[in-house]
Amino acid sequence: MPPELPPLDILLPAERAGESLAPAPGEPVLHAFYAHPAPRPGRSTAVRANMISTLDGSAQGPDGRSRSINGPADWRAFRVQRAVADVVLVGAGTARDEGYGPLRVPADLRAARAERGQDERLPLALVTRTGVLPEKLRDVPAEDRPYVITVATNPRLDQLDPARVIIAGDTTVDLAAALDQLAAHGLTRVLAEGGPRLLGDLVAAGLVDELCLSTSPMLTGGPGVRPVHTQDWLSPTVPAAPAHLFHSNGMLLGRWQLGSDL
Repeated sequence: MPPELPPLDILLPAERAGESLAPAPGEPVLHAFYAHPAPRPGRSTAVRANMISTLDGSAQGPDGRSRSINGPADWRAFRVQRAVADVVLVGAGTARDEGYGPLRVPADLRAARAERGQDERLPLALVTRTGVLPEKLRDVPAEDRPYVITVATNPRLDQLDPARVIIAGDTTVDLAAALDQLAAHGLTRVLAEGGPRLLGDLVAAGLVDELCLSTSPMLTGGPGVRPVHTQDWLSPTVPAAPAHLFHSNGMLLGRWQLGSDL
């Protein structure tokens, strides 16, 4: 386990407030807190979103990337969220900006993953209408190739691995259909890592079950987009209920359940 991972103070749930969660081999307590939800009735997947925001609401730092506003506490929770997921869903633009490559679950978290029947490789699913892949995901071995969620009119379809192509829509990606096709591949536990526009589309379509939102103790000002970005106000707005809230060195780590049936 990386030695720089910090303890997390529990603020919620109230009955456990005041406890401190020290890093532990395999992170069994955090695995319990971040157990991925099962699909709701009538749904093929359960979608958890993970995002970070500054105090003044920006999902980006001055460099236009989220990495510049996160920290060790956020990373400790994030690595567990990835470890319990079947697939990471991300917009291709965000994957390029953030330097995504093939994903591996950290060695100390693989045993619990194996017990759930999950591979140590964590597949990516990229949403793109153009088929332009991030540099680190080009010319990789077949087992590391991302699923490419795209449209029938994509001009680069013949350049993509047909075994990893998911066509969902003609000119606009149908995210609900894309999730159903991921489920058909056995990928039902989906971790959506953004960017803000993709998350906005998922939320607007009612496809996100919960949001893990880290609040970074800094102000950036500027034109940074919010974690959930849409052109119009959500109508109706989406209710949220806290599942838990942690704290470490000013960073707040919240897990929020979403939906009108809360």
